[in-house]
Amino acid sequence: MLSYEGFTLIIMLFILAPIMGAIALLFLFIFEKRIDLLENKNKEIQLEQALQEAQYNKLNQQIQPHFLFNTLNVILGLARLDRKAELIRALEAFSQFLKFKYKASEPLIPLAQEIQYTQHYLDIQSLRFGDRLKIDMSCPDHLTIALVPPFILQTLVENSFKHGLEKKVGEALLQIQFHLEAETMHLLVKDNGYIGNATSAAEEGGHGLDNIQKRLHLYFSTRARLMIDSDERGTKVEVSWPLVFDTKLEEAAPE
Repeated sequence: MLSYEGFTLIIMLFILAPIMGAIALLFLFIFEKRIDLLENKNKEIQLEQALQEAQYNKLNQQIQPHFLFNTLNVILGLARLDRKAELIRALEAFSQFLKFKYKASEPLIPLAQEIQYTQHYLDIQSLRFGDRLKIDMSCPDHLTIALVPPFILQTLVENSFKHGLEKKVGEALLQIQFHLEAETMHLLVKDNGYIGNATSAAEEGGHGLDNIQKRLHLYFSTRARLMIDSDERGTKVEVSWPLVFDTKLEEAAPE
């Protein structure tokens, strides 16, 4: 015969079982919602990264027609003057310039590679300006394996010619300096051309400086800066971004 205590226990089980089941279903529902939320968040992050990558690649592949026209004019002029040695140099430099321009797809590249690429541009400009152009570029050896957004240096140098040095009568001076301060990379590009005050200088910088700012923001957000200043003595642009090393290059670098 069923005792009173046993009967009470059965009644309690009948009462509690649906409640426990409902609680279990509630926890299961919350858990599934949490999984869906995390999956959706992950998809949003992936979509945002894909969008940023697409934007970055689009900005990377922009090229100034101004430089192309000038370079073709240089090549045409050398051909007309039958200066074959300089013509060959110009074609080689231009070929290497374009090769890197359309090959680079990484968001960050070694500084040594960026300098080498910019040197092809400077070689062409040296043929244009001749002895009038004086270039001073300095970069500590240990920083050449640091990573930099591609075309940052070349774009700043191109702006120096386009908006300053090409308007300069007489000696054209270009100074390029890299240095490290408090785990932050600093790049200074200075010329003795004058394009007005800082506001007008930024406006005349056109898509070049705007391009740099967008790419720096996409990769470093607010941790990167760009400043421009211009007066009668010349124009200077300073860019800074967090120091980043390629670990593989760092391990392979000589001590």
